[in-house]
Amino acid sequence: MKPTQKIKILFVFAVSTLFASNVQAQEKTETPNYDQGFRLGVGLNAGYATQDPYKLALGADARLQYDLSKRYSLTLTTGFSNLFVSEADGSDLGFIPAKAGFKAFVWNDQFYLMGEAGAAFAVTNGNNQTSFLLSPSIGYATKYIDVSVHYEHYSDFAKLNNNGTVGKGVGQVGVRLAYGFKL
Repeated sequence: MKPTQKIKILFVFAVSTLFASNVQAQEKTETPNYDQGFRLGVGLNAGYATQDPYKLALGADARLQYDLSKRYSLTLTTGFSNLFVSEADGSDLGFIPAKAGFKAFVWNDQFYLMGEAGAAFAVTNGNNQTSFLLSPSIGYATKYIDVSVHYEHYSDFAKLNNNGTVGKGVGQVGVRLAYGFKL
């Protein structure tokens, strides 16, 4: 073996022993486990429909939430909502939403962003239509109170276009006030 190769091997050995002497076993530290579990929230919704012939939106809901961690949760929401028409000759649209979603707390474990998707089943005035439903929202929650602003879009419900023709796609902007508790 050449002297330069011996020096390289000794250098590598010396450096590795320096690093090996600084290696210490990591101590196991106890981190408090977040208490995962279910929450139930009961809320009232009020809003404004963004397409004609509807104007006012009112509803009530129940939301089951499973906390994955302190910041992330899965949600299931259902209830009853009604879109009221602006003219006397139209008929209101009442429906049952069924949504699944994901909630992420983004600031101080109280302000959150949430997205839900599902279906809206029309049940009033002889309407038996089903629509795809998307609903993003932002909100503020404490241990018991949940206040949020949301937009809901129903892709298959009929609307009136500006030229008087019938199209598809109704939306609403609303506010939800809810009371929640652990199960």
